[in-house]
Amino acid sequence: MSIKVDPNLMKDLEHFGLKDAKKCFHCGNCTAVCPLSTADNSFPRRFHKYIQMGLTEKIMKSPEPWLCYYCGDCSTTCPRGAEPGETMMVMRRWLTSKYDWTGFSRKFYTSESFEIMAVAIVGILVGLALILFRASNPNMEHAFLNTVWPAPAIEIADLIMAVILTGFLLSNTARCAWFVMGDLLFKIPPGIYLAKGKELLIHFLTQRRFGQCTDRKQWIIHLLIMTGYSTVFLLVVVFLAGGIHVIGLSWDFLMFQRDLVGDYAIWHPVRLLGYYSTAALLYATTYAIIGRLKKSKAPYKNSHGTDWMFLILLELTTLTGILIHFTRLLDWPMPTYVLYVIHLMIAVPMLVLEVPFAKWAHLAFRPVVVFLMAVKEEYMKEKKMFA
Repeated sequence: MSIKVDPNLMKDLEHFGLKDAKKCFHCGNCTAVCPLSTADNSFPRRFHKYIQMGLTEKIMKSPEPWLCYYCGDCSTTCPRGAEPGETMMVMRRWLTSKYDWTGFSRKFYTSESFEIMAVAIVGILVGLALILFRASNPNMEHAFLNTVWPAPAIEIADLIMAVILTGFLLSNTARCAWFVMGDLLFKIPPGIYLAKGKELLIHFLTQRRFGQCTDRKQWIIHLLIMTGYSTVFLLVVVFLAGGIHVIGLSWDFLMFQRDLVGDYAIWHPVRLLGYYSTAALLYATTYAIIGRLKKSKAPYKNSHGTDWMFLILLELTTLTGILIHFTRLLDWPMPTYVLYVIHLMIAVPMLVLEVPFAKWAHLAFRPVVVFLMAVKEEYMKEKKMFA
C-alpha cells in the first residue's frame, strides 16, 4: 500500500507552534519514560518521525495525541532538547483544526491578529446587545440584576448559544471519531459501546489517566480548571433562572441569578457550587499563568498565543465574576450593572470561540478518544476470542 508524503507538513506545523522537531534523533528515551505510552499506543517519538517524513495521514488517524496529557517528563529528559511534549501539544492544535469543518479553528490557531480581532468583535457585539436590550426601568436604588436583564431572558440567549456551540463541538467530535476509528467505527457492535460507556464519563469527570503521570500537581490543576469551568457553565446555562424556565421546568430553589443574595444561606448548594467554581478557577488559572510567566516546568516553557488567550479570558471572567458578587453584596447598582456587561463581554467570547474551535475543544476530544480506544480494545479481544 502506497503512503502519501507531504513535504510541507513541518512548515505547516510551525504555524501551530512547532519548533524543535528537527532535533530528534529517535533515541526513544521519551517513549520509554512516558508512563502513558503502551505497546499498542506508543508516543511521543513516533510523531517526530511522522513529522520529519511528512506522514500527514498517519497523524490524522492517530489517537495518541489525545492520550498525552503533557506532564512534561519526556521534554525534561530529552537529551537533544527536541521538546517531544510540546510536539504532542502542536499535534493537538493541528488536529483540532483538521476536525473543524468550518476552517475557523485553523485561522484561530495560525493568526494571533485574527484571534484577537475575533474575541474583540464578539465581545463588542455582546456589550451592544446587553445595552440595547436592557429593561427600560432598571432599579437604581438596589443592585437587582433581574430588573435590567431578567434571568429568563438571559436564559433564552444562553440556551440558543449552547445549542449552536454543541452543534459545532459534536460535529467536530464526530469527525475526530471517524478519523481515529475509520470503518471500524460502524463495524463494532453497539453493545460494546454501551458496555464501555462509563469510560467516557469517568475520563471526562476525572481525567484519571493524568493521575498516572509523575507530576500529579498538573493533574490537580487541570482537574480544578475543568470542574470549575463545568460547574459555572452548569450554573449559568442550566440554572440561571432555576432550570429551563422557557418551558416551565424551573425551581426558585435552584435559581442562580437572583436579586437578593441573602435569599439563600451561605451553605445553599447553588451558592456552594458558585464558591467552589470561583475558588477552583482562580487558584488553578493563576497558577498556570505564573507558571507560564516563569517557565517553571516543561508544560509551561512554550506558550502559544491561544494558551495565553485562554488563560487571560478565564482569569478575567473569574475576577469580574468575583467583583460582581461583592458589588451585589454592597448593594451598588451602577457598578454591578457595568461589571455585568464587562463580565459577559469576556465570558461569551471565551465560550463561543474557545469551546468549539480552540483549546477548550479537547474537553470533548480527549475523553471520546480514550473511550474509543477502550471500545476498540474490547472489540479486538472478543474478535480474537471467537476467531
